[in-house]
Amino acid sequence: MTLIRFRDDQPTDEPPVTLEHFLDDAGTGAVRLEPGDDARALLPELGRVKLVEIAFPTFRDGRGYSAARILREAGYAHELRAAGDVLIDEVVAMRRAGFDALASRAPLDPAAVERALARFPYVYQKAADAAPPVWALRHG
Repeated sequence: MTLIRFRDDQPTDEPPVTLEHFLDDAGTGAVRLEPGDDARALLPELGRVKLVEIAFPTFRDGRGYSAARILREAGYAHELRAAGDVLIDEVVAMRRAGFDALASRAPLDPAAVERALARFPYVYQKAADAAPPVWALRHG
């Protein structure tokens, strides 16, 4: 598995547990959300969450994007990791949705990831990242 992080802090070494286990164990700080899990169940617990790993079992399952957006909009600031079938084609969308780490089942070339992120310097709408939309820059 390839892990690419866009954060400067140390990654948590605690393995993520299922949402159910996380909610039952107050001493756990890392959780894994599967596609059928409701990210809103984590909102009351955001203060103790250090890592949220969101599963992408196939590239066709985009529910993880919604989970990431829910968590970022609620103020979650710690590591948000996309894990599983993460493809280079999805890197830009994942970063815009708020993911700051990628754990790909297949090897990802870090240089290719950087090229993908740099390919389009402007965005057209607001998202979980801090990139200002191009219209805001134009009408500054």
